[in-house]
Amino acid sequence: MECPHLASSVCIVPDSTRFPNGSPSSWCCAVCRSNKSPWVCLMCSSVHCGRYVNGHAKKHYEDAQINSNNIKKSEKHEKEKLQHAVCMDCSSYSTYCYRCDDFVVNDTKMGLVQRVREHLQNLENNIQQFCCYFKELPAVELRSGKTAGRRTYHTRSQGDNSVSLVEEFRKTLCALWQGSQTAFCPESLFYVIWKIMPNFRGYQQQDAHEFMRYLLDHLHLELQRSYNGMTTSFISPDSSSISSSSKCCINGVSTVVTNIFGGILQNEVNCLICGTESRKFDPFLDLSLDIPSQFRNKRSKNQDNGPVCTLRDCLRSFTDLEELDETELYMCHKCKKRQKSTKKFWIQKLPKVLCLHLKRFHWTAYLRNKIDTYVEFPLRGLDMKCFLLEPENSGPESCLYDLAAVVVHHGSGVGSGHYTAYATHEGRWFHFNDSTVTLTEEETVVKAKAYILFYVERQTKSGSGTKL
Repeated sequence: MECPHLASSVCIVPDSTRFPNGSPSSWCCAVCRSNKSPWVCLMCSSVHCGRYVNGHAKKHYEDAQINSNNIKKSEKHEKEKLQHAVCMDCSSYSTYCYRCDDFVVNDTKMGLVQRVREHLQNLENNIQQFCCYFKELPAVELRSGKTAGRRTYHTRSQGDNSVSLVEEFRKTLCALWQGSQTAFCPESLFYVIWKIMPNFRGYQQQDAHEFMRYLLDHLHLELQRSYNGMTTSFISPDSSSISSSSKCCINGVSTVVTNIFGGILQNEVNCLICGTESRKFDPFLDLSLDIPSQFRNKRSKNQDNGPVCTLRDCLRSFTDLEELDETELYMCHKCKKRQKSTKKFWIQKLPKVLCLHLKRFHWTAYLRNKIDTYVEFPLRGLDMKCFLLEPENSGPESCLYDLAAVVVHHGSGVGSGHYTAYATHEGRWFHFNDSTVTLTEEETVVKAKAYILFYVERQTKSGSGTKL
């Protein structure tokens, strides 16, 4: 149906800061918090449930009409501004007008409806791509004995040939997103990790960053083996294009792991004797950042002894030019011997999810201790442009990242302590402490002494390529 009300009811433009976090299909109603059949108002960007759930999207429109009718006739222009008649289904992206009581097929002169539709599709495909990818994988069919031809759900009684990290990770994500229980115990995933990662067997204390890297690396390798063997369903859609992105691959073909977390560093080494310059590209899944030595005694944000260490200070320390010491002499191919040299890192390609690890554990020959310095980090708008190799090739807002999660280590020792995490969902922050999840405030999150930070690339461009 050609709707005549779009001009007065569609006013929003695609902007990630105006929408809730997470994939649009899982957004919750602003009134009843149901995530079934979410609809977004194209006037004010508020999200409500459809008429077959609790009907809050229609009630949002009706409430707007009551407010509109209270406006004097002399304020007719202002009355037209208050129309909230058109909304979009966050799952099917179809558009509906409550004044026409029908679905809409036309668009505004500026194409705002299509731009919002494409923006929601980008949010669905990119922000939740890593989780959705594993959730939608088919169960692995393991053929051994009585289980031949059936979808196998692993137990502790099965042998080594029946374990699949990808499969158990997929099932864990499915269970977490179902939301049918207050807490989930990933026992089968834990068992598979014991099987394939000997370093993590037993019940001793382990490092969260080391575990994350082992997990991502093994997922990546298993997906690659699936590609080299029977199927290509595990491989990232981008893996077919072997261009500059291929340098981001680790050990061959790109997978969803490198497609989401993978970036590229350029490592420049210059010989101080003859001036020979050596460059090479290194793929990365995360960046490990030193806390600058001048900040290591400042343990809280409000402490008065000097300036606060910021995340930008740590990034700058990582990318600054440094002279290698005597134990790291560079083998110069022109001088034919090891020489003093300088080293500098540039970021050539940023990932979709930027994982930053703060190196809080300091190791010496006789001592192991924790650096308990508070590091200030932004919740929104982390700008990485100044750390890029070719910043002029990036748009003014294409290098902005928003915080999605923080891992925190509690305790003073290397071999002891406890991990908790903060994560955002639909605009609200939650604190995850073992089986307990509590709602928390942004002010609490920014005071945390972060160990690992996960930043998600901000979506700033519509599908049509128009800058907004």
